[in-house]
Amino acid sequence: MDWLQVVVLAVVQGLTEFLPISSSAHLILVPVLTDWEDQGLAFDVALHIGSLTAVVVYFRREVWGMVVSSLAALRGRGVDQEAQLALWVVVATLPVCAIGFVLHDAISGYMRSTLIIGLSLIGFGLLLGYADWKQRGTRSEYRLNFKDVLIIGFAQALALIPGTSRSGITITAALLVGMSREGAARFSFLLSIPVIVLAGGLETVGLIKQPQAIDWSVMVFGALLSGVSAYVCIHFFLRLIKRLGMQPFVLYRVIFGAWLLWFFHS
Repeated sequence: MDWLQVVVLAVVQGLTEFLPISSSAHLILVPVLTDWEDQGLAFDVALHIGSLTAVVVYFRREVWGMVVSSLAALRGRGVDQEAQLALWVVVATLPVCAIGFVLHDAISGYMRSTLIIGLSLIGFGLLLGYADWKQRGTRSEYRLNFKDVLIIGFAQALALIPGTSRSGITITAALLVGMSREGAARFSFLLSIPVIVLAGGLETVGLIKQPQAIDWSVMVFGALLSGVSAYVCIHFFLRLIKRLGMQPFVLYRVIFGAWLLWFFHS
């Protein structure tokens, strides 16, 4: 890869991983608008490492608190709100793991079309707009119950449909069960940690099965740039939604989805 390709892919991955606008929808444009070859599994793993590092560093206090409290709970010292939150993150991750395992081939083989991506961008974008406008509440991530977590978890499984956006659909579900904008976004970002770990792990397995020469300077730079852009994205997204909510992202999704449908299917 040349350095322009490295920069573009890393920034796109870092930004769209956490914004509710679908990373798959944006990454599909890269080979369409350029003549670049596929970047390969090694670079995909590097980008996931960058995104994972960004969210862990940004929420380092919450992550550390969940780890410490979970270990204390396992030793019989009781379950506090941090340990409960850690449990909810695990529970909400189970549906996407189970459904992804069963439907992986169908999703990767038949559903990665621009028609599905465009319709998903528009449909799930309008649902996000409705949830933000009509249903949002005041609860934080520490005030969830088991039913709420299951709803958010099964909603996250819908992100297996390209164009849905993992962060977008989890924020939508969280708003629908009465969470605040900030609480919904924070819980969505915490949910991304196990999902990115699992996705990166699967790619690593594929990389081991297909050994290839690795340009470590490209890997390190890509991971660093992806991490920095993701960290900046998380920071400003949480500040932006306090003032403007989700509607700017809804408008962007609808316009982008309509453009994809027009460009590829008109």
